[in-house]
Amino acid sequence: MGGHDAELILIAGVLLAAGIAGALLADRVRVPGLLLFLGLGMLAGSQGIGGIDFTNAELARTLGTIALVLILFEGGLTAGWSEIRPVLGTAASLATLGTLVTAAIAGIAAKLIFDLSLLEGMIVGAAIAATDSAAIFAVLRNSTLEKRLARSLEGESGMNDPVALLLVIGFIEWIQTPGYGFADMAGLLVLKLALGIGIGLAVGRIAVWILNKIELPTDGIYPVATMAIAGLAYGLAEVAHGSGLLAVYLTALALGSASIPARRTVVSFHEGLGWIAQISLFILLGLLVFPSSLDSVALKGLALSAALIVVARPVATFLATALAPLNSRERLMLGWAGLRGATPIWLATFPVVAGIGAGQELFAIVFFVVVTSTLVQGASFEPLATRLGLTTDEPALPRRLLESGRIRRMGGDVIAYRLPPGAAAAGHRVRELELPRQALVNVIVRDGHAIPPRGSTEIREGDELHILVRSELRDEVEAQTEVWTKGPVGRPPPLPLPRRAASQVFTVRPVREGDDPRALNQVDGIPVLAVLRSRGDEVGAMAALADGRYAVTGEELIAVGGRRALAGWCERRAARPGVDQAERAWWQEVTGALIARG
Repeated sequence: MGGHDAELILIAGVLLAAGIAGALLADRVRVPGLLLFLGLGMLAGSQGIGGIDFTNAELARTLGTIALVLILFEGGLTAGWSEIRPVLGTAASLATLGTLVTAAIAGIAAKLIFDLSLLEGMIVGAAIAATDSAAIFAVLRNSTLEKRLARSLEGESGMNDPVALLLVIGFIEWIQTPGYGFADMAGLLVLKLALGIGIGLAVGRIAVWILNKIELPTDGIYPVATMAIAGLAYGLAEVAHGSGLLAVYLTALALGSASIPARRTVVSFHEGLGWIAQISLFILLGLLVFPSSLDSVALKGLALSAALIVVARPVATFLATALAPLNSRERLMLGWAGLRGATPIWLATFPVVAGIGAGQELFAIVFFVVVTSTLVQGASFEPLATRLGLTTDEPALPRRLLESGRIRRMGGDVIAYRLPPGAAAAGHRVRELELPRQALVNVIVRDGHAIPPRGSTEIREGDELHILVRSELRDEVEAQTEVWTKGPVGRPPPLPLPRRAASQVFTVRPVREGDDPRALNQVDGIPVLAVLRSRGDEVGAMAALADGRYAVTGEELIAVGGRRALAGWCERRAARPGVDQAERAWWQEVTGALIARG
């Protein structure tokens, strides 16, 4: 018994290791990794070199459900509402109307091409209508597609699985239950989606509240808590006859948007778990396929793949995005980017388990269509985006370098910005970025290495700046990144001081109501010719006045006079006991500027 267990564990380890090798190979040759994982499963199967005999479709469906829950939860957790909300309308329309139209067109095509009954054809159409979240996430991680389109695809893939599942279940019920019809399917769809949305949002909100109220002994327990949350969201929704997959995704989106403890630990755990689920699911479904069964569907399967890629998905996309603020190039990209993967193959196990007469044939058809369509669309995804001019210099799904969950709980946030080629900020120093006082560049990532920045650090094209900022200033800093890209960057160099100033009376007075030391336009009715120095950490400036005098302003005092007298006063301010280092440096800077020869 012990030897048998050891053999099973060894086989599992070998398959996972081979899956990792496949992921590395897929990244190098630009082929979707899921195809290699499926091929690995087929090689390990009874008709491959592995000789593993696996024909239990019901077990595959059960394990596939668990894997999809983990994959969807990881996808929602790494996205969050803040990322999905701007494209929610587009993503939801693609996930519902887009899936329904794709299923209808592909289902009719399957009926005509394979001479199936209409309902059997609709089962095939519903299965291949689902874009696969694992396939989409995997492709977007290595893509530079515009973020708006990337988030639309990500949101669609997370929300359309429940729709496709309900269609498959409904058509199977229609075949097996006398009197079942369209009205019953529509009612089932509405009820399950409504319950899934309600339960998902409720569980997500409650989970966020609980995680922020309790304090677990170590960070390592938080991933266990989120695993429990995923299980509760799915289980409660399914027991209530709602959509468990939709509930899981919405719960994960809520957690992904919230300031939960140990966020980076939780995300890293679920990213790893998601990869295990993807590799295991694809290999498992590959084991379930007999290569010999694909010969009879190959030629017709190519025709169905073409109908799906060229007709069904593009038509559905254009209809679903008719009201979205997208141009024709963007709609074309979304229409081409409907990648299939494990989800359609998992859905194809349902007619097999239900005992539908043509179940095995339907499974083979779906499997072949998934492989061929994904090979074509996945390999051409990035080249098409580049040709259409829909790529940027940033990754479609950036991953933050720093742990930000606890930072957000304390009122802070982390922004990542990568300098594109030709950025105006390239060649400037960190101190010239004009960040607000409550923001700083924490880390610069250059050529894969982290550089602790100083004010004098020069920024280069391709640098990735990680900026720590107060939450309320996030929008201001993100707007400033546009300036870093387009310019102009930095303040103009200070005007040189003249050698002499007019000999005038020196005065010092407190700041009065109506004075604005931050925006100097005039002092005591005398226009300001130029602001020569500005203090960064506190209120303070030095300006040249129209009457030949100079003014130095601060939080409490305004001093006006000739260059020599004002320089002496500033020197004395710097020498006062108890003055902190920053203030002393300011007074010394102003003193030096005043006494320097112009």
